[in-house]
Amino acid sequence: MKKYILDLIVAENIRLHTNYALLKLTSSSPLPEMRPGQFAEIRVDGSPTTFLRRPISINYVDTSRNEVWFLVQLVGDGTKRLGEAKTGDTINVVLPLGNGFTMPQKASDKLLLVGGGVGTAPMLYLGEQLAKNGHKPTFLLGARSSKDLLQLEQFAQYGPVYTTTEDGSHGEKGYVTQHSILNQIDFEQIYTCGPKPMMMAVAKYAKSKGINCEVSLENMMACGLGACLCCVENTTEGHLCVCKEGPVFNINRLLWQI
Repeated sequence: MKKYILDLIVAENIRLHTNYALLKLTSSSPLPEMRPGQFAEIRVDGSPTTFLRRPISINYVDTSRNEVWFLVQLVGDGTKRLGEAKTGDTINVVLPLGNGFTMPQKASDKLLLVGGGVGTAPMLYLGEQLAKNGHKPTFLLGARSSKDLLQLEQFAQYGPVYTTTEDGSHGEKGYVTQHSILNQIDFEQIYTCGPKPMMMAVAKYAKSKGINCEVSLENMMACGLGACLCCVENTTEGHLCVCKEGPVFNINRLLWQI
């Protein structure tokens, strides 16, 4: 897909949590096509310590408002600067980057979307697109506690939502791979994004059940174009740049010990 360097305008900046901001960006021109699982490289202005763009997953695309959403975890100076953006500010982005999730060929109600932490971000747009195409996705979202579960109302618009929290404050206590829904439905496809240990656990479960599974890797990225080799992942096809060949991979392409 063609990539664009755009100056987008902040339509809204919502602080969902102490450590998370939802940036809604718009443009006077129609935004380009974006697919679930793709990401953007966002320039950070005004930071003396941030020299590289920040790779952020596309959280949602609201075509009616000509908006693209980014769920930003505020962990360093760069992302904290983005979290301080005000309505009307201009933010320079490169998008859409990478390859997204594979859409099922036939309508299904046995699709499981598993997200953990900020890895829930791409699951929202994926769920919306699946529902739009006649599927009924099931969401399984994990976090440390109830306050770390984000956008639950938005997810619920597209399918049933199940949750786990490590402290038991919302949903079932434990990890996503321990949720009882996994024993109730024979899923045909799993999509997941989140911390690597979580994704590996989900991939191990999928492999043990013979379920097709795609993961969205979160390797450290710098350029987003496959030039700097920061995000290389060892695969059955050799070393591949996650930003260019991914970030979405079928687990059968990865050399994970699961």
